[in-house]
Amino acid sequence: MANKAADETPKPKPVIPAYVKAISGSLGGIVEASCLQPIDVIKTRLQLDRSGTYKGILHCGTTTASTEGVRALWKGLTPFATHLTLKYALRMGSNALLQSAFKDAHTGKISDGARFISGFGAGVIEALAIVTPFEVVKIRLQQQKGLSHELLKYKGPIHCARLIVREEGLRGLWSGASPTVMRNGTNQAVMFTAKNTFDKLLWRKHEGDGKVLQPWQSMVSGFLAGTAGPICTGPFDVVKTRLMAQSRGSDGGLKYKGMVHAIVTIYGEEGVRALWKGLLPRLMRIPPGQAIMWGVADQVIGVYEAKYIHDKIPLV
Repeated sequence: MANKAADETPKPKPVIPAYVKAISGSLGGIVEASCLQPIDVIKTRLQLDRSGTYKGILHCGTTTASTEGVRALWKGLTPFATHLTLKYALRMGSNALLQSAFKDAHTGKISDGARFISGFGAGVIEALAIVTPFEVVKIRLQQQKGLSHELLKYKGPIHCARLIVREEGLRGLWSGASPTVMRNGTNQAVMFTAKNTFDKLLWRKHEGDGKVLQPWQSMVSGFLAGTAGPICTGPFDVVKTRLMAQSRGSDGGLKYKGMVHAIVTIYGEEGVRALWKGLLPRLMRIPPGQAIMWGVADQVIGVYEAKYIHDKIPLV
């Protein structure tokens, strides 16, 4: 009887290793960065525009291309692509590790609350380890106008990072860390939870079930999951950009003293709508970016599932 009871004890479900998810995320990040860099440049220019130079997304893009050349729309691509690749690898890998800590030991299931917390934790880790320093460099490069190399303060990503450290100290590379943590933590908590929900609702796909979604199905789920975050975290993103872009003036002072001070100052000087500046280009970039990333990542994860977990289930 004891042996029979032992045999009936449910065995833990096989899991997809964190490194597989990390690899899937990094590959998705490379494709996303190559496709969507111009929208990110436009978003940054709009968020930094305090004088109303740009009338909107299209005007900002055409003005940048006509005055600085089409190449200007890909300014900061190297740090952006590197940052996305590393960010997605860390995000997907750390989220998988955090989720494994919350999974039921017998069934392998995880609650939506635990999934939300795991996503937030992954967002915090990526914000501090990768996102903040890379975005500081990216934004400093993107805010520079013109293509004349000798007239630019920052000559490239490495030169920019070195100059920031020299002029502002190592902490300068972590300018805007607080709003970045809040933005990324909230974004990833919402995104991972929503992606899993949409996969189940739309395609009856459950993680680890061996079913490989078609790329377009993954892209639909990823797009929908990527829409809520930007709306919720708009003020954090604007404040992050302002804090990262500012450098010390001749008097050694800074306009914004921190996250809360920046929010109050922007609201007082420019109104509440300024806290959501750049929202439309964010919505033009993040949901499509998540669609691209998940379209690639799910295929990598699906191949692993089919071959090593459900080797008798054919790819569909």
